[in-house]
Amino acid sequence: MSKLARIAGAGALLLLVGACADTDPTLRRAGLGAAGGAAAGGLIGSISGNFGWGALIGAGAGAAGGLLYDYHRRSVDDAYVRGRRGAPRPN
Repeated sequence: MSKLARIAGAGALLLLVGACADTDPTLRRAGLGAAGGAAAGGLIGSISGNFGWGALIGAGAGAAGGLLYDYHRRSVDDAYVRGRRGAPRPN
């Protein structure tokens, strides 16, 4: 792969990530997890000889990880809001 193609690919990836700034937090977290997982899975898959399957599996695992992180983040934010309101805490 030429140096110009690598630079163009990195630029395209930065544009995709930058476009996520105004999206729903759940979609952004799942999408970034999928993109990171696809990149890592593709790298691992290319070492083992099958880039496509590695990227596909990595994207699925990354999206699941992004959704789990989103669930955690929302529960932390909800707990913060409840605490700020002075709501009674469950026993």
